[in-house]
Amino acid sequence: MESIQVIKQRFGIIGNDPKLNRAIEKAIQVAPTDISVLVTGESGVGKESIPKIIHQLSHRKHGKYIAVNCGAIPEGTIDSELFGHEKGAFTGATNTREGYFEVADGGTIFLDEVGELPLTTQVRLLRVLENGEFIKVGSSKVQKTNVRIVAATNVNMFEAIKKEKFREDLYYRLSTIEIHLPPLRERKEDIHLLFRKFASDFALKYKMPTIKLTDEAVDVLLKNRWNGNIRQLRNAAEQISVLEQTRTINAATLNSYLPSQGDNLPAVIKNSKSDSDFSSEREILYKVLFDMKNDLNDLKKLTMELMKSGNVNEVQKKNESLIQKIYGSDEAEDYDDGAIEDFEVLSIPEKTNSVSEIHEDRNDKYHFAEEVEEEETLSLHDKELELIKKSLERHQGKRKLAAAELGISERTLYRKIKQFDL
Repeated sequence: MESIQVIKQRFGIIGNDPKLNRAIEKAIQVAPTDISVLVTGESGVGKESIPKIIHQLSHRKHGKYIAVNCGAIPEGTIDSELFGHEKGAFTGATNTREGYFEVADGGTIFLDEVGELPLTTQVRLLRVLENGEFIKVGSSKVQKTNVRIVAATNVNMFEAIKKEKFREDLYYRLSTIEIHLPPLRERKEDIHLLFRKFASDFALKYKMPTIKLTDEAVDVLLKNRWNGNIRQLRNAAEQISVLEQTRTINAATLNSYLPSQGDNLPAVIKNSKSDSDFSSEREILYKVLFDMKNDLNDLKKLTMELMKSGNVNEVQKKNESLIQKIYGSDEAEDYDDGAIEDFEVLSIPEKTNSVSEIHEDRNDKYHFAEEVEEEETLSLHDKELELIKKSLERHQGKRKLAAAELGISERTLYRKIKQFDL
């Protein structure tokens, strides 16, 4: 078995990060087998190097190695590209075509961006992984293939499975062995080393002196987040090598080639949507209407209890929280016993079926008229309005005397006058 350092030199891998070394070590160990491998990591971390290592160290190294970018092939033609098609299978299919799985028989297929595969293609791929069988587009003949599949993705596979964009059974088939490559920001010691390697390569390519960074520029290089990882670092080194005439690069010059990242302070992001959050004005209006309906029902309940019991103090104590909810904490304080006692509690006669009452009703010249029960026509709002009007008339509009008579504060009376537009 070849050492990690030898593999790095052979495949041009730069860096001494422990996580990177562990990923290469797993690739070396799994290469002699036919186990499917899933390589994960952010875009630009160099995932394409792992399948090459696996293929070159396997017994399939003399077979074909085909790399397929699943995200670059249109959904309508990807089945034809992978599995082939028969002549006349669809418009434009003038000849029978072999797919990648047929061409790479006995070799290795690298499926890059496997998370972008359509669900229908995922079903076909699952069958290949299970028993090595596939069917060409437009054919009914089952064909066999013997390929090693190495897949790679920068997608969070568990999120894709949760959103039903990727089949869970296919994920577990592909990820028999999972190799994760760390992002560049987690390999701080390798950043400057990689930059120097790229600067040297471009100086040789473009036949110009190698650029060098000052100490301040190195600090800027290490503190940058590098969302594009190694690919972004390589592009930055190439731009500076070509465009800058001064070969010593300071921090200000380096910053001009780096995108503005803002600050790196941690921020708390609320992922779940709160029940009180509204996505549109319509939802806000619905919320207001439902609150008004609930308040109206509470008022009906309070009025009915007053009419049934006739005991104001008992009703007030029993429904203290309800009164505070309807009128608010400020108004609930002003809504004292004196104000409630001024209300006239109406009694509802009980319905009876006695013969004497029926006889008395028949002596009445309107005994034939049907008695209609009016449902909840009275409310505290109407009674309160009537009391305020009468009190203001008796005291000729003097609010202080009217408030004293009603048993409420002058401030509360003023608020209710504005509310009722008196």
